[in-house]
Amino acid sequence: MTSCPGSHAPRGPMAQRATPSPSPSPSAAPGPSAGAHGCRVHAGRLLELFCDDCGCCVCALCPALGPHRGHRARLLPHAVRDKQELMALCLKDLEERKKQEIDNRRVVEQAAIDLKACAIASKRQLSDKVTELQLLLREEESLAKSFIDEKTEHALEAHEQQMESCQEKLGALETFSHRIRQIQEQSDPIQFLQDCTEIEKEMQAHRSAVEQWHPVPLSFEHIINHYKRLRAAFQSILQKPLEVRLKKDVFSSLNATAKQEPGTVLKTMSSVDRVLLLKHARSPTWEYDSLHPRLKLSDDRLVVSCNWRRIFYPLGPQRFDKLWQVLSRDAFFSGSHYWEVDLLHAGAGWWIGAAYSSIGRKGDSEICRLGWNRASWCIKRFDIEYWAFHNGERTPIVTENDPDRIGIFLDYEAGILSFYNATDGMAHLHTFRCKFTEPVYPALRLWEGSIGTCKLT
Repeated sequence: MTSCPGSHAPRGPMAQRATPSPSPSPSAAPGPSAGAHGCRVHAGRLLELFCDDCGCCVCALCPALGPHRGHRARLLPHAVRDKQELMALCLKDLEERKKQEIDNRRVVEQAAIDLKACAIASKRQLSDKVTELQLLLREEESLAKSFIDEKTEHALEAHEQQMESCQEKLGALETFSHRIRQIQEQSDPIQFLQDCTEIEKEMQAHRSAVEQWHPVPLSFEHIINHYKRLRAAFQSILQKPLEVRLKKDVFSSLNATAKQEPGTVLKTMSSVDRVLLLKHARSPTWEYDSLHPRLKLSDDRLVVSCNWRRIFYPLGPQRFDKLWQVLSRDAFFSGSHYWEVDLLHAGAGWWIGAAYSSIGRKGDSEICRLGWNRASWCIKRFDIEYWAFHNGERTPIVTENDPDRIGIFLDYEAGILSFYNATDGMAHLHTFRCKFTEPVYPALRLWEGSIGTCKLT
């Protein structure tokens, strides 16, 4: 408890024998020392102590008889040493913050470079897609014209046959007319009557109603109407603003980063709220075809265990034949995903992380080892040490407690793969930052025991 200047007279029975201290003048309140090393209250006394309660230097009498009576005071060298240590810690924190800000600036600069490259590539892809669309429309136009030509050709062939039939009938009628005229010129009445009687039935047949042909016109109106409706539908789509069309895109769903404002930064702290990550919860199962013969799966495909004897699985190109590794059945190629693995029975050595499907499967070279190539990322425990591995580069991980459960968060578009100690308040273990170019599969490797995927969904 601190005291005010002038209010530190002794209390209790000893008060009568206490030597009264001179009342300090108003100008003698505790504060910065007067002169170079002189006490403001006790003239001629050097400043030898530091009052922690008031934050100023005082003489040896001030804590006993002066305005700093009862205050916490210590020797100046001790106070200087403690303040130096405090300032050294502050400088260390500031250096770490400066380093982090430099890293943040580097990440943002790289993100800006990647964004420009992505924009150029996207425009190139857009041009390619529009060109493909134009080619498709030209092909559609060509198909429609070919359809018209084919129908027209068939109709013209029918019309040609019909004209040939008319010509044949005209020839027959002309021949019959010529016979009638010859009979008319017959001078012998008997022969005339005989000849006329012979063709009388034919003349009766030709006196029936004359058939009139009306060729059915070949119409292509239905084709024109089809493309009118197609154009109207396409026009109605393009009349809407692009942002509206993207939000209601029926061809593909928006990924997580497409919903963010341009320039959005995903900030990762030393720990996160698990509830926020559980919004992206997944429970990936393990792939039987990639399982090493010394590993076995549980019936629900969530737990991978070491087996004391080799299991004769069918050989295949996807199976690891030397390293005790396995990939997930589930691949993530967009969006945000979070899953957890149970390490309580994993033993002293394990690797957990993610990999591309293109990771090597045969042999135990670096192209197959989890974390030793460009196609995989992992954190590893060996004995009591923890490391983060990617492309053969390792980074030590410092953790106060051994994790029994680790949470893994993937943001594909942001290029983030983060690991958290899910048994220790979601303490951050490590974050990989990269540009994913293939579907990402959860992956693991172990020496003994078992590792299980936790059911989060």
